[in-house]
Amino acid sequence: MAGTQQPLAWIRVPEEDQVPEEVRQLAKPSVDRLGIFPHVFRIFALRPEHCVRWWQYYDYLMRGPSNLSKVQREMIAVVVSSLNRCHYCSTSHGAALRLLTEDPVLADTLATDYRHAPLDPKDRAMLDFAAKLTTEPHRMTQADVEGLRAAGWSDEDIFDIAQVASMFNFTNRLANALGWHPNPEYHRLGR
Repeated sequence: MAGTQQPLAWIRVPEEDQVPEEVRQLAKPSVDRLGIFPHVFRIFALRPEHCVRWWQYYDYLMRGPSNLSKVQREMIAVVVSSLNRCHYCSTSHGAALRLLTEDPVLADTLATDYRHAPLDPKDRAMLDFAAKLTTEPHRMTQADVEGLRAAGWSDEDIFDIAQVASMFNFTNRLANALGWHPNPEYHRLGR
């Protein structure tokens, strides 16, 4: 069924020319960098104020000051999204990770089963924490935090890891609930 046009979501999605200017401005760096208007902005344009508020927090978590590198944050995004079976975020953040690392094998391995990826112990502990928070949040204990400390993460870093994982758990659920479809160009980026 290649070439079959799928709707961007199961809800009404504004046409690109109907996207409010404040949402269009949020998308501009992606458009400039990738040459595509990410579907997430069109979908979120149905509720522009929600988009602006969500993006402020998301963008700060993913690009703001942190001891977590951009690569580490994208690694969390890919693993959490994969575990949640979020097609939109696995695809878009897999592309982001491939572009950042220039390593499509790492990105694909994290997307299929991060436990098979050659990771340093600190990154493995980070992803184990994010995975447990995603799949068994009710089983989180102080020992999980202690494990991150033992791997060399500070309390501020642990807070950041938990926030990034939680942001993707939220966004994955929104994308899955509303049937978001990623831009097809993401599949080719970084390969």
